[in-house]
Amino acid sequence: MSSRITPLTDPVHGPNSRRLAWLASDAGSLPVGTAFLRLFNSPGQEHLAELTLQVHPAERRRHVGSQLLDAALAAARADARRCVIAQAEAGSPGDRFLPVRGFRKVLTLRFCRLSLADTDTTALARIIGRPHAGYRLMSWHGTVPDGLAETYAASRHAMDDMPMDGTDYGTVTWDVDRVRAAAKAVGQRGDHLHTVVAVDASDGSIAGFTELVVPGDGRGEGQHYGTGVLPGHRGHGLGRWMKAESIRHAREHYPNLGGLLTDTADGNTHMRRINESLGYTPTHTTHQYQLDL
Repeated sequence: MSSRITPLTDPVHGPNSRRLAWLASDAGSLPVGTAFLRLFNSPGQEHLAELTLQVHPAERRRHVGSQLLDAALAAARADARRCVIAQAEAGSPGDRFLPVRGFRKVLTLRFCRLSLADTDTTALARIIGRPHAGYRLMSWHGTVPDGLAETYAASRHAMDDMPMDGTDYGTVTWDVDRVRAAAKAVGQRGDHLHTVVAVDASDGSIAGFTELVVPGDGRGEGQHYGTGVLPGHRGHGLGRWMKAESIRHAREHYPNLGGLLTDTADGNTHMRRINESLGYTPTHTTHQYQLDL
């Protein structure tokens, strides 16, 4: 049975991408599935689109997903995109569907959670209190302070060599406008952004950073967005130091927060070891797929 696929107007447009959307409905006009296609528009990523596709469990294996996918791929080709990426939890229907439709697996992501109630506060304090010669910690809420904006934008290049395996993710160019826009987007949806940085005491530049986003009501789960240390400052334990301070801050300022979530590429063994040493435990695994158009 063929579903009706209706293009929708999606009001969600960020500073670095726009989204297209489709609704699948049955003969009785009941919705049975959706597809969203994020079209990146920042320099270095104009070739890329990201697909999110959902089909109601009762409607699977009735070609609904295939119809939604066909609509999204046609739009990606019409917009001259070179590849489409999509993510699916390991063992899920999506994990079986995407390879059948020509997607190849390019990246494995490991997801972990830290229970704040079960955190070893003594060990945490020991990590934070250990001196790191030549460095100091700083932090802020929301948008980066003006006096740190340039060096913070430069520190974002710490993510340039993040393991992405075979993903054609392109390059992300970070400047002051982009870091401010990202912080503004978090605030506009009502969430809290807290950033911890390691500062090189010799010149005041930022050597590394870690970001944590907390729901606006301070409940549920916080989400680590990114942690990175510039190549010239690696090997000093800065990543673990910063992340430990971020955990301490979350416990102190958000007493109703249940836990913190993080995801790490399977190949990023260094960050996985940091998370394990801080008490994060695995929750699930997802696979990232790519289709070259």
